Amino acid sequence: MAGGSSSAPDYTTGYRALASSYRTRLFVAIMVVVVFALGLVLLSLPRLLEGFFLEQQQTILRARSESVATILASELAEISDSGRHPLVMPGGDEAGVSTTLALGDAEGGSVWELTDRVAEADVQVALAPAKDEAAVLAVDVPYPDDAGEEGQTRAPDLAAEWEVPVNDLWYSSSAPPERWLTVRLSNPFTSIEETTTTITRVLLNAALVSLFVALIVALVLAQWLARPLRRLTVTSRLLAEGHLDARVAVSANSPPEVQELSDAFNDMAERLQASVSIISADRDRSREFVADVSHELRTPIAAMRTFNELLLEGAAEDPEAREEFLRGSRQQLERLDWLAANLLELSKLDSGLVALQVREEDLRTTVEDSVDHAEPMAERKGVELRTHLPGDPVMLPHDPPRMGQVLGNLIGNAVKFTPKGGTIDVTVEDSDDGATFTVSDTGVGIDPEELEHVFDRFYRGTRRREERAGGSGLGLAIARSIVDMHHGRISISSTPDVGTDVLVTLPRDVAASSPSDA
Repeated sequence: MAGGSSSAPDYTTGYRALASSYRTRLFVAIMVVVVFALGLVLLSLPRLLEGFFLEQQQTILRARSESVATILASELAEISDSGRHPLVMPGGDEAGVSTTLALGDAEGGSVWELTDRVAEADVQVALAPAKDEAAVLAVDVPYPDDAGEEGQTRAPDLAAEWEVPVNDLWYSSSAPPERWLTVRLSNPFTSIEETTTTITRVLLNAALVSLFVALIVALVLAQWLARPLRRLTVTSRLLAEGHLDARVAVSANSPPEVQELSDAFNDMAERLQASVSIISADRDRSREFVADVSHELRTPIAAMRTFNELLLEGAAEDPEAREEFLRGSRQQLERLDWLAANLLELSKLDSGLVALQVREEDLRTTVEDSVDHAEPMAERKGVELRTHLPGDPVMLPHDPPRMGQVLGNLIGNAVKFTPKGGTIDVTVEDSDDGATFTVSDTGVGIDPEELEHVFDRFYRGTRRREERAGGSGLGLAIARSIVDMHHGRISISSTPDVGTDVLVTLPRDVAASSPSDA
C-alpha cells in the first residue's frame, strides 16, 4: 500500500511453539503408539488367521480322506463278494478281467458320486499288495473346476491321505487275503482366501474407526494431562504480575505426582508471599526509619543553626549569651552523638553484624553491675533503686555486656519516668527452663493504646513530653533486638500514674530454642 505498510502475522513462530508444546508432544506420542499397535495387528492378524484356517481345513480334509477310504473299501469288498470278477490278478490280466476295468466299473457307479460329495477335492486311489509296497492299481478322479461354490478357490497346498486294509480282493483263495487301499485328497475348494480378505477388510474399517476414536481420545487425554501444567502456568503468571495470593487448585482425582507438584508450588507461593510481605514490611519500616531519623536530626541541626546565626548577628559580644548559646550547642552535639551511636548500634543488631559472646555466668552479677552503674543517676533524681536477687547463683548462658545494656536501658527509662520519692525494683527469678528479671517502677506509666508501640523506633509516647523529649526512642528497640538474639522474650505491662513492669525471660538452652519463640 502507498499510504503505509502492514506486516502479516508470524504464523511460523506460533506453529513452532505449538509443535514444541507438551500437549502436542503428548498427543503425538499417544497417536504413534495407537498407529503402531493397529499396524502391528493389521500386518500379523491376517497371516495368523490364514494359518489357523489352513490348519482347520487340513483337519477337515484328513477326516474326508478317511471317509472316502472307508466308503471305497466297503464297495470293493462287496464287488469281490458278488463273484462277478476278481479285482487283482496274480499273474497278469486275462480277457475281460482287467484290473483297471474292474476299478473303472466302480467309477461309473454310484459309489463315485458319493465320494465326490464327501471328498470335494481331487481323489487319487491306489491299491497295493502289501503296506509300503508299490501300487498295482491307481486311479485319479479329478474334482470338477466348476463344482466349487461362489467365493471358493483351490488350495493347492492342502493334501491328506488315508490307508485302510481290504480283504478278499484276489481271485484265488490261496492268495494273501489282505491288500492295502490308499486314498489321497488334494487341491480342495476352500473359502480361506475370501474369509481372510473379508476379515482383513473388516479389520481395516475397524482400525480406521479406532484411529478416529483414538484421535479424539488422544486430544482429550492430552488436554486433561496438560491441564495441571496449564494451571501452573496461569498461576505463575499471576504471581509474576503481583497477585501473591494466587494458588493452584488441586483436584482430588488428580494423579499423585500432579498433586505433589501442585502442593510444592503452592508451598513455594506461600513462602514467596511471606518473604515479600517481610520485605515490604522492612521497606516500610526503612522508610519510616529514614523519616524518623530525618526528623530527629532536624531538631538539633535547627537549634545549632539558630545559635550560629544569633552569634553572627552580634550575640557573641554578650558573654552571657555567648556562653548560653555555646552550652546549648554542646547539648545538641551530644544529642547528635547519642543518636548516631544508637542508630549504629541498632543497625548492627538488625543486620546481624553483632555476634553474641554467650557464656554461662551468674545472671546476678550482670544485674548488680547494671544497678551499680544506674545508682548515681537514681540518687540525683531522688529515686530509690532496690534489687531482689536469689541466694543461689543463677547460672545462665548469656552475653553479659549485651544483657547489661538491656538492663541499663530499662533501668534508665524507669529512673527517667519515676518522680522524686518513687521506687524502682529489679527482681531476678530462677526456674528450670531459664530465668527472668523484672524492672518495676512507680512512675507515670504508659497509656494502654501506646503499649503496642513502645518497641517501635523513635516512639516516645504522648505522656510527659518533657521527660520523653530528652530520649531518642531507640532504647527499647535495642533492648528487644538483644533479647531476641538470646531467643528470649520481653514484655511490658503498665498502669497510668501507677507504674510500669518490664519482664525479660531468657531460656536456659539458647541453642535448643528458636527465634520464633520470642
